[in-house]
Formats: sequence, structure tokens, C-alpha cells
Amino acid sequence: MINNKKPSVLGLKRSFGFGDRLGLATPGHMDSIAGKPFSGIFAQQSIRELNRTNRQPSDVINAAINAVEQEGWVQPWGADADHLQNREDVFRMANVGYTFYTIDPSNYVNNTADLLSPDVLQDIYQKLISQNKLESSDLLERYLGVSYQIADSINLTFDDRTVLLKAIFKYGNALKYAKKMYNWICEACHNNPYEVEISVDETDTPTTPLEHLFIGLELKRMGVKVVSLAPRFIGAFEKGIDYKGNISEFEKQYIQHAAIAKYCGPYKISIHSGSDKFSIYPIIGRISGEQIHVKTAGTSYLEALRVICITDILLFREVVTYCRSRFNKDKKSYHISAELNHIPERVEDHDLEDWYLSNESGRQILHVTFGSVLVGGKSSDGKPFKDLIISNLLKNDQLYREVLQKHLGKHIDLLLSETNS
Repeated sequence: MINNKKPSVLGLKRSFGFGDRLGLATPGHMDSIAGKPFSGIFAQQSIRELNRTNRQPSDVINAAINAVEQEGWVQPWGADADHLQNREDVFRMANVGYTFYTIDPSNYVNNTADLLSPDVLQDIYQKLISQNKLESSDLLERYLGVSYQIADSINLTFDDRTVLLKAIFKYGNALKYAKKMYNWICEACHNNPYEVEISVDETDTPTTPLEHLFIGLELKRMGVKVVSLAPRFIGAFEKGIDYKGNISEFEKQYIQHAAIAKYCGPYKISIHSGSDKFSIYPIIGRISGEQIHVKTAGTSYLEALRVICITDILLFREVVTYCRSRFNKDKKSYHISAELNHIPERVEDHDLEDWYLSNESGRQILHVTFGSVLVGGKSSDGKPFKDLIISNLLKNDQLYREVLQKHLGKHIDLLLSETNS
């Protein structure tokens, strides 16, 4: 067999993104999807994560390629240039062969739309047109009063002027910028195969089904071809822990989101901050079928720390102490509910794994401080944490594979638990 030594496009089949902040997790990622109807994105890192870990795009791709070659992996796999926000970063990632490009126009999403009165929204709409911040000047006329039969039992109508104006104000400028980003990706990739995702999940308020429909219709009208789209769902998708929210309400809306994705694309629904959302995976897998992409990142790093906890409790304790010292500063760029006082300051050795790798607050304390640990953190004898962690994982590579396969394999199994595949 010929190995797929380079990343490729994966299309509309089920896919799963594995973040690897240390460059050692791919064998365990392979084990977690081996024999399962999921394609893996083994190289995945955002510009933000690259900056926080002092890595280069080539480091991430090369780590995956090396693992693919060593393991003899023969299935197609992808490389995700995650959360791109400008032209420079698009070309930076394209130059080393990424195949999956996630456009993040969140800087252009207006999170105040839901707070404004109809009159204010109308005035803003006119200003957006005059300032050329919308891709089209007739959005209100184009959609107001129009109904769409999304599925046999789902009909959505833009019958409320204020609701439509909110959608235009919230996402209109972001969609125009997304089109610009899309054109840069097309230019940067040229004749090389690539696929594009749009992410609007990093916003303050959920993406309603009607707003998703507006986004999907506009992307189609603008000629922006996407393989997946990440809405901001109701409830909380916090880093490294299970879903928080009303599961039945999530399911009702997810049915509509999945139907919209088929109607406007078809494209896959992308689940960002997808790590450890065990309670809703069966719902997502059943409703989405093959049209699903799940993106994880920090959970593989947490499993690396689990190996440290099992094999070198003194090092783990030093990492925990350092993470606690950094937490209040590092958490500022995350939407999480953890607080230091949720975890006792002093924990016995035999309880450390439970408190920090099974407890929600403990996981988040370790999760959001990863950049500090891997860049500036040092042990009591002055050795960089990153070097000590990597050295340990290389010595305990089989254990690392096993904990990754167990943890991420649980993700995959639950996503498939209510399907017929």
C-alpha cells in the first residue's frame, strides 16, 4: 500500500480534528479513529496557538507527516489552518501545504445587534450600505417576507423586519470580510487542493437557525464554497468539559442547523470547542449523519498531563502549582466557568488526577494555561516544563497512545452510538 504522506482534502464525509500542541499525539489520534468511519485532521493549530507555543506552521505539519510515515497510515488525512483572520496568515499556512482553511471573521461580527431597537437598526442598516460594509445593498429587500422550505417539516421565513435587520447587522460585515478571506485562500492555494470552513462560533450570542439560514444563503449567493460551517450554538461549549445547557433545546435547534447546512450547501456542521461534549455527541452524530466535523485541541494536551501525573507526580505537582499562579491572567481570553477556589490549594498525591483531570474546574485550569507552561514555565531546578513533558512522553509513548485512544475513542464512539453506520 502507498502511504498518504501528505495531507489532502476530505470532502463531506465525517471528519475529526485533532489538535496536537506538543507534536507527539498523532499515533494516539490514529488509534482512536482506526477502523471507524471518520477521517482525521492530524495537523491542526490556530495562529493563536502557534503564537502561544512558539511553533511554526511547518512544525505542526511535519509532526503529523512523520507520524503518518512511521505508522504506515494509509487513509486520507487533513491539515487545518485554524481560525485565520488575515491575508498574511493565509499565505503563511498555504506555503507549507495546509489543505483545510478555517475563516474566522469574528472581529467583524457585531455582538450588540440583539440589544438595539428597530429604529436604531434601520439607521445602522443604511449606514452600512453607505459605508460599503455589506456585500449587497438590497439584503433587506432580498429576504424580507421570503419563506424557505428547508426540510419536509421545517419552513423558515424572514417575516420579522427587526429580526432580519439584526441578522444583517450582526453578520453582514463579517460575511463581506469572509468573502475577502475566501478569495485570498483561493489565490494562495492556486492549483493545490483545498477546502474552506467558516467559523462564527466565537461570538457573544448564539447563532439562531434563521441567522444561520441568512449566513448560508449569503455564502451561496457570494460564491463562497464551504465544506463546513461552525455556528455558535445555544448553551455553553466551554473548553475541555461537557456541554452545559438544556439538551432537549439543543437538539431542537440542531435539527434545524443540520437541515440548513444540507439546504444551503450541502456542507458539514462543525463543532468547535468539541472536546469532551459527551452528553450531546449521540444527538450530533444521529442528526448529522456523515455531514459532521468535530474540532478538538486542548483535550490531547490534558491527556499528556495525565501521563505526567501517572508517571512523575512531582513534575505534575509543579506544573499544577505554576498553572494556578498563571490562571487568573491566562483565563481572560476564554469563556470558562472555572475558578481557583473550586479546587483545594493542597491536594494529596493520590487525588491529583481526579481533581485536575476529572474535575471540570481542574481541567480548565490546566487547559487555559497551556501556553504559559509550554513557553515560560520552569521546574524548581530551572528546567523548562516543555522539555520535561516531552522527554517524559517520549519515554512513555505507549502509555500516551493508550490514554489518547481511550479518551478520544470515547468521543468517536459516542458520535457513532446512535447511527446506523
